[in-house]
Amino acid sequence: MPTALWNNVVIAQSDSCKTVEGNAYFPPDSLDMRFFKPSPRHTFCPWKGEASYYDVEVDGAVSEGAAWYYPAPKPAASEIAHYVAFWRGVKIVS
Repeated sequence: MPTALWNNVVIAQSDSCKTVEGNAYFPPDSLDMRFFKPSPRHTFCPWKGEASYYDVEVDGAVSEGAAWYYPAPKPAASEIAHYVAFWRGVKIVS
């Protein structure tokens, strides 16, 4: 089962991930929201639309903007609406 780890703690886990451009996108209900804080960061992808971010914090260690998602993606990316992907030190293991 795909699992997202930050600071050796499971922050998300699901058998229902979707893979886009090599990134595992986790369903929103698979996240342990205790570890996620909204970030003011936003970026834009030409085919997916505007991404929003979360900072991830575990035991005082913070990875700023380590999780991103598309709350209102363009039609080509509608299957990943609200699904969350990771970078900046978050490890994805199976």
